[in-house]
This record gives sequence, structure tokens and C-alpha cells, in this order.
Amino acid sequence: MSRRKNIVLISTRSAVDITAKVAKELDVPVTEMITRTFADGEIYHAFPCDIAGCDLVIIASTHDDAAHQELIDLVAGARYWNALSVNVVIPYLGYSTMERAKPDSGEIPKGITRTRQIFRARPDYVAFLDLHSESVMHAHTGEIRTRHLWSEMLAAEKIKTLQLDNLVLVSPDYGFSKRVARLAGLLDCPHTAANKDRYDVDKTIVGQLSSAVRGRTAIICDDMIRTGGSMLQTVDRCYQAGAIGVMVMATHLVLSGNARERFVEKGIGCIIGADTYPGTVSDELLQVYSVAPVIADELKSYFRLQ
Repeated sequence: MSRRKNIVLISTRSAVDITAKVAKELDVPVTEMITRTFADGEIYHAFPCDIAGCDLVIIASTHDDAAHQELIDLVAGARYWNALSVNVVIPYLGYSTMERAKPDSGEIPKGITRTRQIFRARPDYVAFLDLHSESVMHAHTGEIRTRHLWSEMLAAEKIKTLQLDNLVLVSPDYGFSKRVARLAGLLDCPHTAANKDRYDVDKTIVGQLSSAVRGRTAIICDDMIRTGGSMLQTVDRCYQAGAIGVMVMATHLVLSGNARERFVEKGIGCIIGADTYPGTVSDELLQVYSVAPVIADELKSYFRLQ
């Protein structure tokens, strides 16, 4: 395939920071959308240049309803103005934990239904990063190319910079244990898993943990931290099983409500994570790495830029 040269890189309003990092990695400019907010709250968007015949790349985290709708508007607008291809990268997919509904519950599996809305806007390509479940990638009719990108290498590099000894990685449930095992392989350290059961919205019970953490520094790993409930329970289980120190790590640091304060009160002094969720930056508690290199490498491969 020939090398693509006519690439236009844009972002939704909440993904400006990560898009700038990706642009630097790609050595291409960011094309800033023209936006205005009317008095009644309606949002105006316009492409600042002719995108007909261009390969448009949209970087968008769908962390709330407005961000989700903005992405759909941009994809539909790109089709309207005859972009050659419309390509989407979603660092953080909102509602991703709602990928299925319990039988006879009446629940709406919004992870599937909302991702299907994005696909129905007819992008050519959609890449997701560290999904809670890959099932959402298949909510289309096979006409869209999808990719699941992983940040494990970057997470491993970040952990190595902390120069910690005698590590053990801990998954708060068995469902995530395979991904934790891959990360443990990169760090050449052991891993184990607790047993987590969800009994209500944002409510879980974490069972006992093996003695593999005894005498070690445990890093509890998950795909995201929202309220932190299950991780905080796992912190207790780690200390009960003999860990000498505990840290936590997740790709998507949502940290809703007073989650930060709850971790500090539990004695956690370091939370490791990525910059996928809008506004996530390093501070006295957070050790943040950027996923921009993973996104840039994928786009370089996809557009034959290297």
C-alpha cells in the first residue's frame, strides 16, 4: 500500500492535551476545529480547512455524554464534507464496563449501544486503548476496521523508573489476571489475584488473597479506577496477607468523587496510570505516563508513515 500523506489531525475539546502529544510524536500539526457555544447551549463546529480527499484522524475520549456526542458530530461532519477516510482513536471509552446486561434485568448495555452509535456514524477505522472488554469492538457489521491498543509496555517502563524492589503484581479479580500476568512478565516479577464479586452499581466484595504478597511490595493493577472501592478492599487484603507496602495502578484514572482522598486515607502514596482520561496529570499522588507513543506508533503503521 502507498504511504498516506494528506493527513489531518483533529481532536474533540476534551482531548486537546493528548492530541498535542500524539502530534509531536507523529511530527504533524494539529488542525484546530472552529467551535463556539451559543447562548442556548448548542455547540457550533466547523472544519477550518477543506478536508475533502484527506485522511482525517480524530482523537476523542468519550468520558461523558457531551464528549460522546461531539465525536459522533465530527465523524458525521467529516462524511458530509467528503473526507477520504475517517479514522478515530478513543483513549478512554465511556460506559465501557456496561458491555452486557444481566438476564431479565432490563439493563441497557451502554458499552455496546453507545459504541454502536459511533460505528453507525460510519468511520473507516476505530482504535481503542486498554478496553475493559473487547466485546464492544464487535458492535458493528464487519464494515469497520477496529484495533485494540495496549499500554503495558509504557506501564512497565513507568514502574521501572520508580526503582522498587521485591515486587508482586495483584489483580483485584480473576477476569483481569491475564493482563496482569503479561505486565508481570515484562517486569519479571510474580503476580496473583483476589476474588471480586459485584453485587450492585459501584459496589463490590473482594475476597481473600494468597500469601504470594507476603514480605513484598504489592502493586494492585486494574484497567480503571472510578470510586476505588474494589481496589481499597484489595489494599486491606494485601496487608492482611503480609505485604510490606501497597501501591495501585490503572490505565484510566477516573477517580470519581472523593476517590483520591479515600486512597490517601488508606495510606496509599502513589497511584500509577495513563493520561487517557481528560485532565489526568502527575502530582504528589499520581505518577502519570502518556499513551501518545502507542497511539502514534499505531497511526504510523496504519498510514505507512514509517
